[in-house]
Amino acid sequence: MSRFALMLAAVLLSIAPTAGAQNLEELARMVREAAGSEAKINQEREARFVRERDQQRALLAQARQQLAAENTRSDRLKGEYDQHERALAELETTLAERMGNLGELFGVVRQSSGDVQAALDDSMVTAQLPGRTAFLSELAQRRELPTVPELRQLWSAMVTEIAESGKVVKFTVPVERTSGATEQLEVVRVGVFNAVSDGFFLDWDISKSRDNFIELARQPASRFAGMAEELQDAPAGKVVPMAVDFTRGQILRAVVQTKTPLERVREDGGPVGYVIIAVGMLGLALCLWKFVSLYTTGSRIRSQIKSDTAKQSNPLGRVLAIYADNPETDIETLELKLDEAILRETAPIETGLSFIRVLYVVAPLLGLLGTVVGMIATFQMITLFGTGDPRMMAGGISTALVTTVLGLVVAIPLTLLHSFLQGQAKGLIQVLEEQAAGIIARIAEQRE
Repeated sequence: MSRFALMLAAVLLSIAPTAGAQNLEELARMVREAAGSEAKINQEREARFVRERDQQRALLAQARQQLAAENTRSDRLKGEYDQHERALAELETTLAERMGNLGELFGVVRQSSGDVQAALDDSMVTAQLPGRTAFLSELAQRRELPTVPELRQLWSAMVTEIAESGKVVKFTVPVERTSGATEQLEVVRVGVFNAVSDGFFLDWDISKSRDNFIELARQPASRFAGMAEELQDAPAGKVVPMAVDFTRGQILRAVVQTKTPLERVREDGGPVGYVIIAVGMLGLALCLWKFVSLYTTGSRIRSQIKSDTAKQSNPLGRVLAIYADNPETDIETLELKLDEAILRETAPIETGLSFIRVLYVVAPLLGLLGTVVGMIATFQMITLFGTGDPRMMAGGISTALVTTVLGLVVAIPLTLLHSFLQGQAKGLIQVLEEQAAGIIARIAEQRE
């Protein structure tokens, strides 16, 4: 049954290629040819499969050989690693035993190198000797023991800094001016404390510039600038006076940040401060006007005392004119008229003094008002930001203090000027009273 099925399948497969057969012999021939071709193809396929199988087996054998070799190499490397680890541990133990106290020396050298580098970088001698701290930076990060020459170099750097701190040296280096330009200028260095050029004090601040001196934006008083110019122009060996900032620039930097009195008034005084200043200027103007008025009146009164003719241009002349116009009046009536004339002249003489008194009373009250305003601002800052940063409260406290000072500065001179002017006015009024009393006395003596 199976053979018949195979024959039937072969016939069916051969139907297509034998569709054009003319007879049975030709059909048989074509079937034989097709069977031979199929057998040949199958043999070729079988041979190819065998070759590929053999290749796969060869590759598998080669991979197994490589795996074995790598396993052997891994075992060998692991053994070498363990051996090296044991050798390294033994060498480290030997190194630690041989180093002894050198380990502590190594730590001290590294720390000292870092400290010395920071000190030298902060020193203005570095501007004259640039690059002298490069080896210190490398020595501070060293992972091995320093050599003897390196230790000597560290010692030499420290001794050089000590020696340079006692010298006054001239040298030319770049200087950053306040305009922002950098110029090559001759600089005079006073130890490690001050540096000046062209009468200006310079600053060496590594936080702003590691290469150049910086001209201070605000210079000290003019007498210190004169000292700087004299020092720079002085010949070698001559002793000249010079101010030294022993803090190595901290005081000079504080000068830049310190506000002048005008800046304090303008920035911290606030509206109350401007009102106090206006009150002070008004008071000074009134005092000046009153001084001129009293001086002019006093001059006219002194001129009237020397004259026998009563003049209407001055208070004393107008008082004397009362007697000249009423020579026959009885003493009591004349005395009343003279008192009335003196009272009439007193008002112009004392005009303005009461207003000046009001101003010198109001000035400290305005200062107190500014104090209260400043304290209110301070407490607002405390409420918003707490007391962690005192600089947040500095504005309100500064306003309180500046306005208080302004009030006192205005009130004290106005008080003194008012007292002086009031004394002058009382002196003039006293002259009028004395002259009137003299007239009454002469009349009384004549009529007796």
